[in-house]
Order: sequence, then C-alpha cells, then structure tokens
Amino acid sequence: MQGKTALVTGSTSGIGLGIANALAARGANVILNGFGDAAQIEALRAQLSAEHNVQVRYNGADLSHPEQIESMMKSALEEFGAVDILVNNAGIQHVAPIEDFPVDKWNAIIAINLTASFHTVRLALPAMKQKKWGRIVNIASAHALVASPFKSAYVAAKHGIAGLTKTVALETAEHGITMNAVCPGYVWTPLVQKQIPDTAKARGISEEEVIKNVLLYAQPTKQFVQVDEVAALTAFLASEQAASITGAIIPIDGGWTAH
Repeated sequence: MQGKTALVTGSTSGIGLGIANALAARGANVILNGFGDAAQIEALRAQLSAEHNVQVRYNGADLSHPEQIESMMKSALEEFGAVDILVNNAGIQHVAPIEDFPVDKWNAIIAINLTASFHTVRLALPAMKQKKWGRIVNIASAHALVASPFKSAYVAAKHGIAGLTKTVALETAEHGITMNAVCPGYVWTPLVQKQIPDTAKARGISEEEVIKNVLLYAQPTKQFVQVDEVAALTAFLASEQAASITGAIIPIDGGWTAH
C-alpha cells in the first residue's frame, strides 16, 4: 500500500485504531479521526508514523456535522491528492425501547453511523475515479444483518450501511473501486471490557456469566472477536488481491448471523 493514503474515521481507539495500525504497517499514509485527549492522540500519531515510516495526520472533525466532514475531506485531498482507502468506522450507540427513544439520540446515531458515510464516500469518489482505483470499507455490525431489541436507531443505521454499500459497489464497479462492509459481532475492546463489572453488579451475576450469557449469548463460539482480526480483514479488502470483492456484506461474528 506504499504511496496510498487511508482515512479511517473513529480511529483514535478500539477497532478504528487497530485498522489504522494495520494499514500503516502495510505502507499506507494514514489520516486519523476521532475524539480523545489531544496529547494522547498526538502521541498515537507520532508513534504510528515512526513505527511504520509513513505520514500520519489527525483531523478531529465531528462527523455529526457535514461541514466538518467536508473540511476534513478537503484537507486530505489537498495534501495527498486522493483518499485511496476510505474506512468508515465511527459509530455511537444508545439503548432504549422505541417509545422512549430520545429523538436527539436517534438523530445523532443516524448522522454518525449512516449519514457521515454518505458524505465521506461522495467526497472521496471523484479522486478515486480519476485514479481508477479505490477501496471503501464500511465497518458495519452483525446488526447490519440481524436485529436486537432496544437498538432501533443503531440497527436501522447499520442496515442502511449495508444498502449504501451495495448501491455504491454497483455504481463504481467499472471504475476500479470496491466497496464492502465488515460486520463484527462483539469485539473485545476497552469500551466493552469496562462495561462488564457494572453489568455484573446490575444483574447480580458474575463477570464470567456476563461475558458468556449476556455479551456472547448470540455468538456460538463464545469468544470475542479480536480487533486485529477485524483489522486484518479490512486490510485485505483494501488490497489489490481483493479487487473482485465488492458489494459484499461480510460477517466476522463468531457465527452469530448463522442462526
């Protein structure tokens, strides 16, 4: 991937950071995006750049605001000429029955988990088409394929991502551009890890029971998906060898969606 530039949204921690690291390790310049402590983000940026000998930039655009997305993409295009590899990873969650679902939470989830990808894709495509090469990977969810109660906005957004992925794949099929969606189940991240003690306390069960019977209830392997597994699949989809894979909605969920 030397000479190519990758933009990964939501990449200051968790899955996004794992993907950014995997792409940098393969020689791509990387643009990080996300929230967090400024000093920690700068340390991450410098570490990625030094470790992999690539250019790494950071843009703190809030993806709930289209004008900030436009500014981020303009900056990337001005510096690098193209975003060759676009990974739409940023996402948020809220859990509530639909009749109690806060309207502002619905709007924020749809904006960040679905509409932001529309904006990054439409802004990245002209340069990709000019180069006759591009890779777009949407980090969706098992919830792009199945539903769970109390997650109406998240499930709606992720199903929308699946539809967007297929549509853009068809539109760009003759331009050397692919667009696919990766659909993880529960991934072992610090965010998930931190939820376990509180969930155990709230339900009056052990942490082991939370993991097996709550978080991993739907995953037949009873194992968390690992960040490096999602990152490796994403990096493959961004490679030359994946040129014939487009419009695919690919589960990486320990068998969840095989039910």
